[in-house]
Amino acid sequence: MTKPYRKHLKSYNDLVTPYEATRTGFIEIALEKNRKATPFIEEAKALRILARKAKQPEELVSIPQIQSSLLTAAGLSDKALTHLTERHKNEAVNNLIENFLKPAGKKFADELVYRFLLTRGDTLGGMMRNIAGALGERKFIRSLITMLSLLKMDYFWLHNKSQTWIANSPDDADIEKILKGVSWQNEQGNRVLLFNTTVPNVGKNVDLCLLNCQHDNLGHRCDKKKEIIAVPTLYLALGELKGGVDPAGADEHWKTANTALERIRSAFSGDNLNPYTFFVGAAIENAMANEIFNQLRQNTLTNAANLTNEKQLFSLCEWLINI
Repeated sequence: MTKPYRKHLKSYNDLVTPYEATRTGFIEIALEKNRKATPFIEEAKALRILARKAKQPEELVSIPQIQSSLLTAAGLSDKALTHLTERHKNEAVNNLIENFLKPAGKKFADELVYRFLLTRGDTLGGMMRNIAGALGERKFIRSLITMLSLLKMDYFWLHNKSQTWIANSPDDADIEKILKGVSWQNEQGNRVLLFNTTVPNVGKNVDLCLLNCQHDNLGHRCDKKKEIIAVPTLYLALGELKGGVDPAGADEHWKTANTALERIRSAFSGDNLNPYTFFVGAAIENAMANEIFNQLRQNTLTNAANLTNEKQLFSLCEWLINI
């Protein structure tokens, strides 16, 4: 029987991320960063217009619409605000006015906007630390959905907020941004692929979990959900997905994923089980590609693919769908 990875990998070199894919990945992240920055920029523009209604910095506290922006300009993050009393918040705003806005003279409104953007920049930085992983997950989901459609297979997808299952439809644009799981039926039975799920016998979050069960039992307010997820025999395949494109972090991403995969195999072997394990990564360098390919040949890993290579990604998704 042909090993599944052999359909798209001939040698470890096939796994290595080419320069062009790395460059494209960085551009995608930059575009996403600009998209996410837009609300902050628009808020800063509105803040400047409203702040200029004040003739003196002290008058800013009398403009109701900018009170939350004043706190942001004072250096307080949204998380910090949940731990502060009104007295502490007022002290922070007063310090902003006395130490930074008054010394700016007539340009105090501009100084306010600059300091607002400094804090919002930190917020954006925090959001962007996870964006590569989110973009990678969306790409994987879209490839899976595309393959299901090409195979003419009906599917359901799990809304991440409402936790309800929705039947597939021709209008599925952007569902990868709000999707938590996908369900379909193949010749072997019902299949559910869950994203970012804590597997009880592993004790950790696993990026991708393929289960042999019906999606009806994993929805909103379903009493059976915890019970089903806790059954080791229902797990058919478990995988790690690393969407970071920076070559400098590639080795660290693989070390983290490899440790997670070893933990998964160890946990299931304790139950005398051996589910498939697989890895999908965007940044794969020569040394780690060689290690991954050796694990494939030794049957330690069942499958692997480079996230930036559509042929490999579609092949791995087709394998998952047909397990």
